[in-house]
Amino acid sequence: MASGDGLLVRVRPQLARLTSAQALGLCALARRLGSGLIDLTHRANLQLRGVKPHDHGAVVDALCALGLADADAARETRPPVLVAPCWQAGDDTEGIATELLSRLDELPVLPPKFGFAVDAGPAPVLAAAPADVRIERARSGGLLVRADGATAGHPVSRAGAVDAALAMAAWFAATAQGVEPPSRRMRGHQRTLGWAEGPQPLEAAAASVALPAPGMSALGPVYGVPFGRIEAAALATLLHDSGASGLRLTPHRALVLEGGRWCDARAFITVADDPLLRVDACPGAPSCASATVATHAVARALASGMAAAAGGAAPRSLHVSGCAKGCARARPADATLVGRDGAFDLVRGGCAWDAPVQTRLPPGALRSLITGTP
Repeated sequence: MASGDGLLVRVRPQLARLTSAQALGLCALARRLGSGLIDLTHRANLQLRGVKPHDHGAVVDALCALGLADADAARETRPPVLVAPCWQAGDDTEGIATELLSRLDELPVLPPKFGFAVDAGPAPVLAAAPADVRIERARSGGLLVRADGATAGHPVSRAGAVDAALAMAAWFAATAQGVEPPSRRMRGHQRTLGWAEGPQPLEAAAASVALPAPGMSALGPVYGVPFGRIEAAALATLLHDSGASGLRLTPHRALVLEGGRWCDARAFITVADDPLLRVDACPGAPSCASATVATHAVARALASGMAAAAGGAAPRSLHVSGCAKGCARARPADATLVGRDGAFDLVRGGCAWDAPVQTRLPPGALRSLITGTP
């Protein structure tokens, strides 16, 4: 995809994991044929930034050689499968996700961004991550397949989980065009129609738990990525210094260094209460042609104000968006700043495309307004 700083080239590692060699190869590729910056998205994908159009073919060839892309371009367009990051080899999450990935070519044509989540650990961790069909742990301890937005799902066996998930997606494809306007995501569609699968019991998912926070985890050290922006050189240094065997990606924009040792890394978030974890920001201008404001500097300044604010004056969640598309966050935030013609509009408790309560705010007025600090 074209952006303000060149092409964005998406990388979707299977099971949201790269070996250390793959990750280091990707870092080298980002520095050699890109801007040296890599984005980590809310779907636990990576994006190389700043690729020149005439280098695109060489980048794709290099990704295929690293095992991070498929030589068949059609397979790269199949729906994404988001995987809970704490899977272990041979467990339900790893087994179901591997089977689902191998059977995606059975699906009919689905809208862009339609995707799956395999979240079959002891408790769901991907409740806030984007997905249309979810395979989760049920409250009873079994498995279920749930349409995004539904309060309950359909109990399934381990052997039947992928069949049921594919059937739900096929039902969506067959019925989404029958409503006006046509549905593009499961959340709105199933509320209108319900999954017409016939009478059967429904079951609630187990209570969700948080994804790994910055610090040490059972898999290895966890580092947050401010605004999802990774400097390839910093990541390569961290991989070398930690001795990690692999790199896992999470949809809350964190990295898990599999089997690594803890290292200080100033380019990343290293403490669980860092206010940057509560702030989403898109690349902004000039990286994105749709944006009229720089976002990251504003977001960092406001995050420092959130840390200094006392008495609960600061919002729990903040979204700084370069334009009204709101690419960095699809969910409502306590406060959302939307760039427009070099200034900001303020939305309270909504999304970037919602009606603002204040408009045309200059950057210098934001800190006191949002955090209550001078």
